[in-house]
Amino acid sequence: MAEISNRKLIVEVCNAKNLMPKDGQGTASAYAIVDFEAQRRRTKTIFRDLNPHWDEKLEFFVHDSDSLPTEILEINLYNDKKTTGEKSTFLGKVKISATSFSKSETADLVYYPLEKRSVFSQIKGEIGLKVWLEDQATPPPPPPPPEEQKSSEEAAPTPPPAAAEEKQPEKEENKAKEEEEKKEAEKSGEENKPPPEGKLEDPPHPAVAQSEKEKAVVRKSPNLDSNESLEVRYHGGDRRRSSYDLVDRMSFLFVRVVKFKQSLPEPDSTVHAKLVIGTHSIKTKSKTQNYKEWDQVFAFEKEGLNSTSLEVSVWMDKKKDTTGDNNVNSAEESSSNLGNVSFDLTEVPKRVPPDSPLAPQWYTLDGAPGNDIMLAVWIGTQADEAFQEAWQSDSGGFIPDTRAKVYLSPKLWYLRLTVIQTQDLQLGSGTTEPKFKNPELYVKAQLGGQLYKTSRTSVDSSSLLSNPTWNEDLIFVAAEPFEPFLVVTVEDVTNGRSVGHSKIHVASVDRRTDDKSEVRSRWFNLVGDENKPYGGRIHVRVCLEGGYHVLDEAAHVTSDVRATAKQLAKAPIGLLEVGIRGATNLLPVKTKDGARGTTDAYVVAKYGPKWVRTRTILDRFNPQWNEQYTWDVYDPCTVLTIGVFDNGRYKHDEAGKQGKDVRVGKLRVRLSTLDTNRVYTDSYSLTMLLPGGAKKMGEIEIALRFTCSSWLNLVQAYASPMLPRMHYVCPLGLAQQDILRHAAMRIVTARLARSEPALGQEVVQFMLDSDTHVWSMRRSKSNWFRVVSCLSKAATFAKWLDGIRSWLHPPVTVMVHVLLAAIVFFPHLALSTMFMYAFLIIGLRFRYRQRVSLRMDSRLSYIDAVGADELDEEFDGFPSMRSPDQVRIRYDRLRALAGRAQMLLGDVAAQGERLEALFNWKDPRATGIFVVVCLLASLVFYIVPFKAFVLGSGFYFLRHPRFRGDMPPVPINFFRRLPSSSDQIL
Repeated sequence: MAEISNRKLIVEVCNAKNLMPKDGQGTASAYAIVDFEAQRRRTKTIFRDLNPHWDEKLEFFVHDSDSLPTEILEINLYNDKKTTGEKSTFLGKVKISATSFSKSETADLVYYPLEKRSVFSQIKGEIGLKVWLEDQATPPPPPPPPEEQKSSEEAAPTPPPAAAEEKQPEKEENKAKEEEEKKEAEKSGEENKPPPEGKLEDPPHPAVAQSEKEKAVVRKSPNLDSNESLEVRYHGGDRRRSSYDLVDRMSFLFVRVVKFKQSLPEPDSTVHAKLVIGTHSIKTKSKTQNYKEWDQVFAFEKEGLNSTSLEVSVWMDKKKDTTGDNNVNSAEESSSNLGNVSFDLTEVPKRVPPDSPLAPQWYTLDGAPGNDIMLAVWIGTQADEAFQEAWQSDSGGFIPDTRAKVYLSPKLWYLRLTVIQTQDLQLGSGTTEPKFKNPELYVKAQLGGQLYKTSRTSVDSSSLLSNPTWNEDLIFVAAEPFEPFLVVTVEDVTNGRSVGHSKIHVASVDRRTDDKSEVRSRWFNLVGDENKPYGGRIHVRVCLEGGYHVLDEAAHVTSDVRATAKQLAKAPIGLLEVGIRGATNLLPVKTKDGARGTTDAYVVAKYGPKWVRTRTILDRFNPQWNEQYTWDVYDPCTVLTIGVFDNGRYKHDEAGKQGKDVRVGKLRVRLSTLDTNRVYTDSYSLTMLLPGGAKKMGEIEIALRFTCSSWLNLVQAYASPMLPRMHYVCPLGLAQQDILRHAAMRIVTARLARSEPALGQEVVQFMLDSDTHVWSMRRSKSNWFRVVSCLSKAATFAKWLDGIRSWLHPPVTVMVHVLLAAIVFFPHLALSTMFMYAFLIIGLRFRYRQRVSLRMDSRLSYIDAVGADELDEEFDGFPSMRSPDQVRIRYDRLRALAGRAQMLLGDVAAQGERLEALFNWKDPRATGIFVVVCLLASLVFYIVPFKAFVLGSGFYFLRHPRFRGDMPPVPINFFRRLPSSSDQIL
């Protein structure tokens, strides 16, 4: 049983803004009900105020600190109608995950938007809250009175009663427990009702809290991931218990070698155990006689075993000093067998979790009485908890770079530095520094490897005491743990010297979650060189922006859109489960022993900040991983990325340098294209673009399942904005977003490369698509044909309309005439008919929807028709490493394409300039004709009904070809004669 928690949750309900009026008189009488861990508190009612202020602190006991990350704090707002005798109406609710609670009383005031209870709820406004955890000291228990101590001492030596006498007290205790549970169930049912006005519930007694805590431990899963402090957990059906249901179960023979006991130990010797199964042979670590505990687990793949018996032997290694011919002492190591024990694999027991681990037993070694070894042998699967840390026969044993691991991207923040002004700058005050009339200054700031500068400003030459002002924002990407200092330097351009610099401690910078909180500005002294210890001071405003989501992926393949601040975290809407089953027909990517090709394949999957890496299956072209992973889903319109690589880092060259991993292929899965609660299992081709062209590297088999806890939350996610609120209130420019995204990519790549085992730079860059901004002729053609494919739909409609006008199918044209007349005479039915047709047509097309495709589309990528030179250009680095003649040829080709684009842009601009010239009297005769036509049209439309005009225009447009001329119509001729600015360009 867990210990009693000494923590309290403090919720300060401050105020609310812009509430929905619900009393029928344009106001609302609001009160809040706060629920946490079966405890409920209520604020007072603020009558007739849409912006109420409560400023009340509500306290809650934290029953179990271990299960705190899974708890949810819920605040419901109601409109009080008790004075009229009616039921209170709902004003909105807020759910806050326990992972976003502050740890100190100096919590920031955060405004949470009110959420709907259902789709039809009319809710608006937001509520301001302060939520933090507080530790309370527990007083020591009072000493028992002396009488009780004596009675306890006297009762201690008495023997226990008989078993028959114990049965009746146990029955009475069971009855008492059942009665207490019924009372608590009735009490919890009463707590679900809104409490009466003006009454607050007393905090539970510690004994009651302890009983509730014991029940909570039974209800909740005791296995909490290390990631639960970083992510809000999923509160739908607990699918984590049914792990490995998307993959095949692989049978492994597990051998746990614990320790060895020797009857006659020998000094100066070491002992190791050796396991032999057919051609498989492996030995444990060598231990001294004083410490002979190995506690190592070995996992042998059952399909790869070529024997039905397991032999475990113990060997003693002893060094002997020998004297050579030159009287030189040398040490020789000799091994002697201390005995062995054999197992028939057909009689080994099977174990499948959640069965408890198999207890090891002592076995006496054959031929060596008194020598015992403690072992446990069982048949298990990859779901066994001992598998991850065991020696694995298919992944090379205890090699760190071949193990399965889970990585987390660092938590990223935007750091905003606003440079306001400087004062008291010491410009040219030294004896050796020349003075300039109008010095130009700028401010540069550096955080780690990021360096940004402000614009230049001139200082008034008449007064050296002038204060240059910038008021410019410089935005950096900061990752936890933060870099120690942000260095701000004022530079003088005229003499190329630094006026002074200042260091800002990043960990002490203020944090904000929205644009409503003002960040305080600060003054910092500028430190010069040895001759100028004081160079002036600078006025800046620094803050860490928690309301943004720091993009480290391309926007179209992003896997996470949550804000950085934990206070803005929302509960997940579903769970994504991925089963990485295996791969088939992989091509060799390297040679082994200089003779034959081989592949050591592993898989990396990335969704949100969580990266998973399977174990490396060595020297197989058809590896089977059968590993399953889960992710919490916060937005359905996100993308899962899966990449396959060949492991080249577990081997070192002669200089001791690690190799690099080789890319084998990549898949992307957009979650919005998956049906909920359905398993997708299939094999998908892996295609790589190499300098010699596209090449199929093999196939990968994966299983996917996207489960959703609530359809209502899923539908509401489609109506919410993609990015957090700060992206729309204080937006960043496109160029600035691209710069910050690449800075975030570099930070994530560097941090993951420092993990153990490292996730290589080439792997992270391939998964994040860090090279999408580089010019590629193939990608340009692909994007062009994508635009043409979209415009082809409009061209198809225009072709169909031209067929109607040309009377290719007279019955269809007649029906269009009838439809036009119906729309003209019954316009109120036009929209309803149009949406009904859309409902029927799109609904019927559901039967013919495309199958979910996870492979990379080679036709859409335009890799089949790409030339060798274009591929060589795409794989060329930046700057180019090719010969000058080859670069000149490519440059000329690019100029030809740019010339066509230039002509297209000129034609589009000319059409807009013609329309502008019509209203600006650039051509007086054309504009005069247009004015006269407008006057005549106003008189005609005043006399002719609008329905008659629409009907006549439609019939004129659909007239038979025999009543139609061959020349362009008058309006088009008139528009083409209008002037443009093309003739004024040099």
